Amino acid sequence: MKSNLLMNFTVDKENNTVNVKREFNASLPQVWSAWTEAQILDLWWAPAPWKSKTKSMKFEEGGRRLYAMLGPEGEEHWAIADYTSIHPKTNVKWLDAFSDSEGNLNKEFPRSDWDVTFSEKDNSTFVDVVIKHEKLSDLEMIIQMGFKEGFTIAMEGLDAIFAEKAK
Repeated sequence: MKSNLLMNFTVDKENNTVNVKREFNASLPQVWSAWTEAQILDLWWAPAPWKSKTKSMKFEEGGRRLYAMLGPEGEEHWAIADYTSIHPKTNVKWLDAFSDSEGNLNKEFPRSDWDVTFSEKDNSTFVDVVIKHEKLSDLEMIIQMGFKEGFTIAMEGLDAIFAEKAK
């Protein structure tokens, strides 16, 4: 089992994007399920010690996931993912945004456009994430909020899930 898994995180200010390429010690079907099924997403989507809790999820084009990130002090940050394109086991796209507990958009924060591609090579699954923002200031806000650190911790949480399944 590989222990030095690929994790590239780059910020492209010219194109207002974050690019993440991540390798997982798991099969493509396992990784796809982890990114597309609420009960598995809730195990890793929030960076520990935070937890993710899905209120509702309809994983289909035009569907939505409404979820909260719950903090150790009782904090609640609600968000939505509006699915715009799904190609099973290869690609999923969604518009992500902060919201209230009913899914109403929080316009104080930027919306981001996620494009996530899955591929398998040499017993590893690779996930390529491109997150596009409308403006550079939106990208900078998300980075300053700690997105890189939080997403990195979440990816490590997903590694732990796959390691547990491999036992």
